[in-house]
Amino acid sequence: MMNYLTALELRPLYAVLVSLIASGLIYVLGEHIRPNAREGITLTAAVLKIIIVYSMIPAVLAGTEIRLELFSIVKGVSFAFNVDAAGMVFACVASTLWILTSIYSIGYMRGHGEQNQTGYYAAFAMCLCAATGLCFAANLITFFIFFEVLTVATYPLVVHYRDAEGTMSGRKYLAYTLISGQIFFAGIVIVYAVTGTMEFTPGGFIKPDMMPMPWMLLVFFMMVGAGMVKAGVMPLHSWLPAAMVAPTPVSALLHAVAVVKAGAFCTLRVVLYVFGPEAAKACKGAEILAWMAVFTIIVSSFIAMRKYNLKARLAFSTVGQLSYIVLGICILTPYSTAGALYHIVAHAFMKITLFMAAGAIFVTTHKKDIREMVGIGRRMPYTMIAFTAASIGIAGFPFFVGFVSKANIIMGAVAIGKPVFVATLIASALLALTYLMPVVLVAFKKNVDNPDFAEYGEAAPAMLIPLIITAVISIILGLFPNAGLHLFDLSVMAGNQIFMPYM
Repeated sequence: MMNYLTALELRPLYAVLVSLIASGLIYVLGEHIRPNAREGITLTAAVLKIIIVYSMIPAVLAGTEIRLELFSIVKGVSFAFNVDAAGMVFACVASTLWILTSIYSIGYMRGHGEQNQTGYYAAFAMCLCAATGLCFAANLITFFIFFEVLTVATYPLVVHYRDAEGTMSGRKYLAYTLISGQIFFAGIVIVYAVTGTMEFTPGGFIKPDMMPMPWMLLVFFMMVGAGMVKAGVMPLHSWLPAAMVAPTPVSALLHAVAVVKAGAFCTLRVVLYVFGPEAAKACKGAEILAWMAVFTIIVSSFIAMRKYNLKARLAFSTVGQLSYIVLGICILTPYSTAGALYHIVAHAFMKITLFMAAGAIFVTTHKKDIREMVGIGRRMPYTMIAFTAASIGIAGFPFFVGFVSKANIIMGAVAIGKPVFVATLIASALLALTYLMPVVLVAFKKNVDNPDFAEYGEAAPAMLIPLIITAVISIILGLFPNAGLHLFDLSVMAGNQIFMPYM
């Protein structure tokens, strides 16, 4: 008897295809279409993706299985999609921010007179296609395919300016991501040879007795290394600040929408859906990775303090903030896992606000150096108020979304008796204030007559409106973590699913 596919089962495929088709249309039509038509394709695809992704939330919350197998790859492994709570969180973030970043891109790319805009929009859409695919990947091989597509699709964005600096940054990016990706694939092969499966399972499918512990630890880092690279865990982080030579919307993509979040999500899948809490703890992999995250959080914060280029300071802030997610995963509790997943949401909206503000400042005033921004709050008050709100949120203050995620990670650390992790998270909040609030103080400095900022002049509405929206969302989700999409409920659901066998 034939098994007919339902409309619900096809939705993850539609969510992937809508970005793929948009990318193909933009690339094929190229310069033969007007900018308005090109950007219209992008915005239409972004709206369709949001509708498709959001439509699956009620089914996931109700525990309905959404699975689609397209074809077999090897015995027992197919190219398949499976929509679960964890993937839903990331997919909602990526799809929501795609439309806001696309609107912002129109203002930025036109306002700055950027070249290669057709290639930019095509590559951006392909990145969202890959990010959606890995959100809904049912197994390691499907995940790996989309993970590598994301790597390749991001390269044209990193080298957007096609100059020597961009080329060097692009080569560094490829060296880090492609090499770690191939090691990841080797780890996948070993896991399949040992276990006979690649299917993501809440709580993992590798048992501690399947391999000698030294070998299990090696395979753990072979697989998690790809996630560490994209998430910027030290010492595998240097490609990330180098990629800041790209336009600001690309930085927003790298740091908030897709690429680095894909690294954090890869870490989540490997640690908690492949190895699981038991094996990850037994081989010491989770513990070692947790301490690497602690080191990254502290060191990156001190480096950020020394950077006067605003984008560079924000880049090192991202390096540290992503390790919050890695630490939450490796604490191995339901609280910390829910906090780590929700920090994907929190960091995305807060950090994209900061990068959008930096881009608005650059396009409007051509200022990159923080020391040259004295009094800019007088000229761009709405931009700098949004920047201030996001900065406070990044530090984890109550009533902002960052407080919700960090509080849950801290509760997880308390539950396993790790005061050093708690101290690290508290210290990092103070350090975040140390490197972000000086920007705010400089911007709103009183009794300063800076002729560059004497008159009011915000960025174009296409740039200003998205950054205000993301800042407002950061506050709304801080006050009501389940507002709209029930992202906190989805995060808690994922944590409970993973740890249910151990509770």
